[in-house]
Amino acid sequence: MPGPRIGPAIRPRLIRELPPEERPRERLVARGPAGLSNAELVALIWGSGAAGRSAVELASEAVATHGGIAGLAGASVVELESLPGVGSARACQLVAAFELGRRLLSDWPSGRFTVRTPRDLADRLVLQMGRLDREELRVVLLNTKNQVLAIQTVYQGNVSTALVRVGELFRDAVRQSAAGVILVHNHPSGDPTPSPDDLHLTAEAVAAGRLLDVPVLDHLVIGHDAFVSLRDRGVAFERPGGGR
Repeated sequence: MPGPRIGPAIRPRLIRELPPEERPRERLVARGPAGLSNAELVALIWGSGAAGRSAVELASEAVATHGGIAGLAGASVVELESLPGVGSARACQLVAAFELGRRLLSDWPSGRFTVRTPRDLADRLVLQMGRLDREELRVVLLNTKNQVLAIQTVYQGNVSTALVRVGELFRDAVRQSAAGVILVHNHPSGDPTPSPDDLHLTAEAVAAGRLLDVPVLDHLVIGHDAFVSLRDRGVAFERPGGGR
């Protein structure tokens, strides 16, 4: 008895086989990048599909697997290249593209950038530090107008008072005659809630800054998409000019 008839497999269409008005590249030229979906933008970075699937289909699955574009942006090369049809080259392309975006958004504008509130600084550094896979401690050097002179990374690893030399926090501040500093470090877990070590380090830094006449104005703890200002949490810091 003959079995059921099986029709020909339906092959997904490649991008070049789509009508011009449906192709991501042509749509970007016509509408601008804002007119494309997340998957289409990713597909443009990859340029081609794989294993009989279009770049848009691969990108759509990648975005869905990681719960959206934010999750995709935080994925590692190893996580990305394990997705069906992605591989090492496409994974590296995507990680590089997201990193360029982060650097652009967190880049300082021309001229001196003034820190008026903790968010002025945090909105930029969350992009740089929020998804690092290890802790970093940075010191933001400010002049008398609270303008950023420089940002120095002084420690990478486990940020705690047992391992961080408090004097190192002020080395560049003293050399550049900074009027004040803000400490910033990240929690790789994504939760910016300050730990007892964070509070202890802050207290030691404030005391050292008082002796060196370089006031510590705040300590920001960075999470994945959020931050905590210890000044806003009620921790006592020096104010510009040395007052509280």
